[in-house]
Amino acid sequence: MRFALLVASALFLSCANAQNYPSRPVKLVVPFPAGSATDQVARVVGHELQTALGQPFVVENKAGAQGGIAAAEVAKAAPDGYTLMVTTNTPQAANVSLFKKLAYDPVKDFAPIARLGTISFMIMVRPDFPAKSLKEFLAHARANPGKLSAGYGSAGSQVSQAMLRQMGKIDFVDVPYKGLPQAITDVMGGTIHFTFADLANALAQQKGGKLRGIAVTSAKRTALAPDVPAIAEELPGYELIAWFALVAPAGTPAAIVDQLHARVVGALAKPEVASRFAVLGTDVAPMNPRELAGFIQSEIAKWARMVKAAGIEPQ
Repeated sequence: MRFALLVASALFLSCANAQNYPSRPVKLVVPFPAGSATDQVARVVGHELQTALGQPFVVENKAGAQGGIAAAEVAKAAPDGYTLMVTTNTPQAANVSLFKKLAYDPVKDFAPIARLGTISFMIMVRPDFPAKSLKEFLAHARANPGKLSAGYGSAGSQVSQAMLRQMGKIDFVDVPYKGLPQAITDVMGGTIHFTFADLANALAQQKGGKLRGIAVTSAKRTALAPDVPAIAEELPGYELIAWFALVAPAGTPAAIVDQLHARVVGALAKPEVASRFAVLGTDVAPMNPRELAGFIQSEIAKWARMVKAAGIEPQ
């Protein structure tokens, strides 16, 4: 009888907390640095949730270990809806194959809320880089084996580089970063020769004339940059797409997850939000919690295949 009363009391408190949610600011953890595509998407989504729910959604950047530091922290947070993470394919799928050991389980330790969108990458070089096309870029790299350097700051950029090396039969030096903004800065400064930048950053840099796009990782050209060819035009079969999603610690009450999902989907349906995503090179692509759970598991298997095919050894 005592146990039954305790269970009933816990359920009552859980429902009461869900009905009053949120009653204080919510922390929105981003596993990459300020200025990254994930950060920019998180700020759009956070603003929409803050407007809809009447409480601040405070973005907190926790970069490092390909998003693993943030993921481990969120996995251990109280499952009360006040710590969320705008995650990506990197900590939630690819890291399983990129690292020998993780401090979190991307499936068991999280409650999926909603997929937000998808994005591709673009090879970016300085305006004075000698190659003007992808064909010239590949020829230049083959003529200078091991002399070019490329920076990565996410699984998407790391695997993109490895696939280019293998499929293009070229050799260059990989330089790891905590996030893509730093890699982009070093390309502009001439410290490294190129990077695979997400379209959120690539389009802004290309528009400003600071960097030049060589090719995109999507299977076909993107309408956001129709003059930039797809890598697949020179290397058939090349394709890499990344994604963003909102998750909470495992055990977060279903009522809170459902409420957040409904608010997020409502926001993503707004034309102005879709337009802001487009500026970030991101396509709106929502999924519900059950769909996202299955998608993450399928992505873990997919990225395992890509990491293995690209010849990347786990760290």
